[in-house]
Amino acid sequence: MLLLAFPARAVPVCDVPADYLTLPRPFFATARALQTGTLRILVLGSGSVTGSGASTPEAAWPTRLQTLLGLRYPGRAVEVAVRGGRGINVNDHLALLRDSPSGQEPALVLWQAGTVEAVRGMDPDEMTDAMLAGLERIRDWGADTIIIDQQFSRFLRANTNIEPYREKLRLIAAAAGAPVFRRYDLMQHWIETGALDLERTPRREMAAAMDRLNDCLAHAIAALIIQGITEAR
Repeated sequence: MLLLAFPARAVPVCDVPADYLTLPRPFFATARALQTGTLRILVLGSGSVTGSGASTPEAAWPTRLQTLLGLRYPGRAVEVAVRGGRGINVNDHLALLRDSPSGQEPALVLWQAGTVEAVRGMDPDEMTDAMLAGLERIRDWGADTIIIDQQFSRFLRANTNIEPYREKLRLIAAAAGAPVFRRYDLMQHWIETGALDLERTPRREMAAAMDRLNDCLAHAIAALIIQGITEAR
């Protein structure tokens, strides 16, 4: 596990194989912001970034991520902003990036994409064009980027041609020199190991299961960020 940098009480039940958290390069902008001022992180995504299905909005993984990074770097200012919502796609994200106010640019952008686009049958090339334009904007800020791929579910796999979108995300990330946080593979791993399976969770237990999933994702993403910061020093 790569999550032992956190207090033992904060570690959830989901393990993260080490090879799921790999970086093409260190997070220089993130490390610099953490040392010299406020580390601003921008999260772009659809429903899951807002805590859809969780017990409270505070249980969403971006909120948990801010808490975990605050624990890991006491005395440092960490702010996680979320822009997106249910049904939001990459074209909407691009508009949000272009409208971001000057002077509040993030040092790190977490861009969650590929699920809404696949479900709605967006042309994968259209998704690619929008994301490359957005990544150019992020590069102009001098910020680091993490691409977060699709959530895994048996229903999604059976009813959507998901693979072209997964492949496009890998190519987009490679072009940007950014890591892909392998949410799809990680959620499938947790199902196969018996750690967490939302689709087979009773309805009355669903909110608690969503909270656990958010916590597990937050720990894994935090571990990736910490790795990038450590390698930048």
